[in-house]
Amino acid sequence: MLLPVKLGFRMPAEWEKRLRTFMEWPIREEIWSHGLENAKKGYSQVAKVIAEFEEVIMIARADMVEEAKRMCGEKVKVVPMEHDDSWIRDNGPTFIINSKGELAGVNWKFNAWGEKYTPYDKDDKVAEKVLELYEIPRFDAPIVLEGGSIHVDGEGTLITTEECLLNRKRNPHLTRGHIEEVLTEYLAVEKVIWLKKGLYGDETDGHVDNVACFAKPGTIVIQVCRNREDPNYMITIENLKLLENARDAKDRMFEIIQIEQPPARYLNGERLTLSYINYYPVEGGIILPVFGGDAEHTDKEAIKILQDIYPYRKIVPVDGMPIIKGGGNVHCITQQMPYGSPAKL
Repeated sequence: MLLPVKLGFRMPAEWEKRLRTFMEWPIREEIWSHGLENAKKGYSQVAKVIAEFEEVIMIARADMVEEAKRMCGEKVKVVPMEHDDSWIRDNGPTFIINSKGELAGVNWKFNAWGEKYTPYDKDDKVAEKVLELYEIPRFDAPIVLEGGSIHVDGEGTLITTEECLLNRKRNPHLTRGHIEEVLTEYLAVEKVIWLKKGLYGDETDGHVDNVACFAKPGTIVIQVCRNREDPNYMITIENLKLLENARDAKDRMFEIIQIEQPPARYLNGERLTLSYINYYPVEGGIILPVFGGDAEHTDKEAIKILQDIYPYRKIVPVDGMPIIKGGGNVHCITQQMPYGSPAKL
């Protein structure tokens, strides 16, 4: 089979027209030290909110289907499927689209963030099963990659971090050039912008979806730290400088919009990776994790900034604390399917 780029496919931006959102029901007890039940409440809240804007498909193990239906409500469709964990941004398919509005999917290799958790073999099959379910043609990519490690503008530009994509526990045999070649072949990327690191303490090894994202072509939102004593200070300063000197695939300089990070929070002595960048665009809305308490001021600022960026979308804050305790947030637990029909290859 020819490569996606040769067939006219590209990875669309997250703000482009959509069909539905996929999620996975929480299942791996070891990551939810505060209790799996609280995680399920957090996921069900997000699913219910998204379902007000677009269709939500919740993947659940067969013995948890009824529980997921009960907690998520009738607007959320629950589909039985074997899986190991609940971060479909990372193990789900990356949907691509052509100029005719036809869909295909990229099935990346998944190894649970450098084999941090086992087993992960069922999670590695989820993308394939989702594409089969909707009869969407599949391209099997030759590298380990998580969806949270990349973000695109839909016009040929991708941002990522060296900390994650060059991590030796992902693709130790590949150089930066090899990885860029794969991103070009499978996502039609023309320009890769390499940030240095993700947030301090991020166990995904620095996913970009906690650091910076495109709001529209030519515009990037970045979370910043103004406290010089915070380890995130130097990380964000370095990433800011890189973006200020970068140009996109269309040779545009970026408008960079800064959002102040929330105050530090800890769980069992470990820093949590709280991020407003981990928001999720839906049809007509933005689902934004907020953190309350001493983060009330930065919560309000993030809401205001995003409302200015997206004047025609409703900003919907959701409690991000139940989800972040497992290591991610709203963007990490969702995967968008663009509007289109299955391609005939």
